[in-house]
Amino acid sequence: MPPVTCPFFIIAGPTAVGKSDIAVDVAERCSGEIVGADAFQIYRGLEILTAQPSGELRARAPHHLVGEIPLTQSFDVAHYLRIARQRLAEIHARGRVPIVTGGTGLYLRALTRGLADLPGADAQLRAELEAAPPAGLQRRLAELDPVGAAQIDLKNPRRVIRALEVCLLTGRPFSSFREQWTGTPHAIRGIVLTVDRKTLSARIDRRTAAMFASGVMEEVRAAGEAGPTAGQTLGFREIRALLAGQLDQAACLAAIQHATRRYAKRQMTWFRRETTLAQVDLASVGDLSQFAESLARKAAG
Repeated sequence: MPPVTCPFFIIAGPTAVGKSDIAVDVAERCSGEIVGADAFQIYRGLEILTAQPSGELRARAPHHLVGEIPLTQSFDVAHYLRIARQRLAEIHARGRVPIVTGGTGLYLRALTRGLADLPGADAQLRAELEAAPPAGLQRRLAELDPVGAAQIDLKNPRRVIRALEVCLLTGRPFSSFREQWTGTPHAIRGIVLTVDRKTLSARIDRRTAAMFASGVMEEVRAAGEAGPTAGQTLGFREIRALLAGQLDQAACLAAIQHATRRYAKRQMTWFRRETTLAQVDLASVGDLSQFAESLARKAAG
């Protein structure tokens, strides 16, 4: 699938850096609409757990691909690209400014570089792979595609299973389909927001604690069963364990904070490699209002 060709502006960054507030400030100044690029926030029913933009923020600017997909539905980057391409084109056709906001690097890369024409999921093969032990899947991927095994997050079973599925269905290494991503991305415009690791860790810890105060346990209890992709949402399994009496709340909170900090670290590693997006340290931003105004001009330009 080719990349998106209509103009859009990216505000990216790790979880808890403050993307949502800044994106809305920018959207208000340039008649913008926000398209989410977050693999967790895209699901409906986990608003607190995935730290989706508040109702107040969503009232100030239209949001798309936030809280839209049912928890039971499998969702991947190909699905995202198809829907996001349509939404971005519709926003542009209305004469408004599309602003893509999120921290899922794979989604952002698909928008700007496109995707190879990969085979769809094979239900029987997928079931066999999902039943296999993770260590065995990792070894098998390393044998079939050592380059791919070195590139993807081997602790993410969904990514490992998908890579193996592609290898087995096509007879080609999964990594061979990523060669197209080595070229120059299409018309990329935007920034990556950053803060120092200590500040980001403190924000993550505070936000996670606030989730419990806001009723995240009740939210997860009411959510019911989640599909294989939504089930990977940070904190979902830990809170399920808490509800089942397998963890106490302090241990659950600490586990989610730790997992989220590790996720943020992986996000920053990814974004450091995306040299076409300017990195902006928020500590260097004096006046956030002026900063939003300058981004709005760039987004509309």
